[in-house]
Amino acid sequence: MKNGVGVAQNIVLFGGTSEIGQAILRRVVKPGVAHLVLVSRDIDAAAIASEDIVSRHPDQEVHHVRYDASDAASMEHVVSEVSESIGDIDIAIIAQGLLNEGVDYYSNPAALIPLADVNFTGTMVLMYSLAAQMRRQGYGKMVLLSSVAGERVRKGNPAYGATKAGIDGFALALDHELEGSGASVLVVRPGFVTTKMTAGMKKAPFSTDADSVASATEKALNAGKKIVWAPGLLHWMFLILKNLPLVVWRRLPL
Repeated sequence: MKNGVGVAQNIVLFGGTSEIGQAILRRVVKPGVAHLVLVSRDIDAAAIASEDIVSRHPDQEVHHVRYDASDAASMEHVVSEVSESIGDIDIAIIAQGLLNEGVDYYSNPAALIPLADVNFTGTMVLMYSLAAQMRRQGYGKMVLLSSVAGERVRKGNPAYGATKAGIDGFALALDHELEGSGASVLVVRPGFVTTKMTAGMKKAPFSTDADSVASATEKALNAGKKIVWAPGLLHWMFLILKNLPLVVWRRLPL
């Protein structure tokens, strides 16, 4: 619940070491926030990543919860553990994800399993668990880090793009299902973001950075939007790309 000056009280980041997730926290954590929860596989790394935020808000309580983002069956328990620690969840930022760049799925098809478990199955179960909690509360916002890769899956990353297409579509349908409950979902669709995860990869056109994605996310949250693109130009670009005939799409160097 927001306090008297409109500041969300309890904010949770799933994927506590995510650079984009941490950048969003730097934007949405304001003076007056009561509790911050970092849910991560590596609690020590998450604590280091959040040192700047914690130093700027010394009155805020910081909690750490350990989880495995690929363990879908544990998500309901994880959400319960978070709510037992802080009470209601005002904003939940979902920044868990695998890229698996360079993996040869032809020689190792089983490598698809953790990718799908983290990016789709685990995230889907997590979002329904959060939705159940927020429906009980009567309010709450989920922020899902999706990707433009899911808008039209390309041959350069079919597995990653497919998982993003799936979770993006699911999140929008879940938001529709939650209409009138007080809970809602914001889907964030960044393009290529320069982070440690993408280090060494060739930058795509209209690349952006974590702080720019965070800025766009904060504005979209405040405006009550359902989808935000980062950068915004990608929205118009994909209106064209998504509707190209297949024969034209397959000729593009993507």
